[in-house]
Amino acid sequence: MYVVRRPVLYSRDELLMVMDAELNVTEFADYCPNGLQLEGCDSIGKVVSAVTASLNAINYAVSVEADMLLVHHGYFWKGEAPSLVGMKYRRIKALMDGSINLVAYHLPLDAHATLGNNA
Repeated sequence: MYVVRRPVLYSRDELLMVMDAELNVTEFADYCPNGLQLEGCDSIGKVVSAVTASLNAINYAVSVEADMLLVHHGYFWKGEAPSLVGMKYRRIKALMDGSINLVAYHLPLDAHATLGNNA
């Protein structure tokens, strides 16, 4: 007998609401947007996490068919050039081609008592 396990799918928007609430996103004036930075598919079955949304992390997320890449250091930092060229273009294109949601939490993750970097 073979058992086929299907992934549990979560609504992207519901999952984001839970994460935003748990990390108290509205309490922080950050250097970058926290939460959803790049919209991908609507349903989430597989999440890959990394410190930074590097091309290696993105390529791994693509290779395992992830629906979401959850990172500490995302994109769109204050003072950063807004142009989507070069390395930034390649990274964002890879995420878009894979329909992968990019979700980043910077200061909220630093500050969280149990989930954060300082826990």
